[in-house]
Amino acid sequence: MKIIRRFYRIFGRVQGVGFRYITMHAAESVSCTGYVKNERDGSVTIEIQGSQEAIDYVFQQINRSPLIQIDHMDVIDIKPVEGETVFYPR
Repeated sequence: MKIIRRFYRIFGRVQGVGFRYITMHAAESVSCTGYVKNERDGSVTIEIQGSQEAIDYVFQQINRSPLIQIDHMDVIDIKPVEGETVFYPR
């Protein structure tokens, strides 16, 4: 299984709607590592590492929430971090 790492900057109705909670629990359930963080401009950033299937699952869970509305995402592939073991809110 190939492990990848991506950085996402997500815009829309993503703060104050449980976005970080949903992301954290979905990521933990499929053993992804990284973090999720609210930004001052109202966006959310995620750095997530795992298989493509696991990352897809996390976003499926995020998209299931009727409170969250993603308008736009910037995505950058980055180098995986060896030895990382947790996913956490920042």
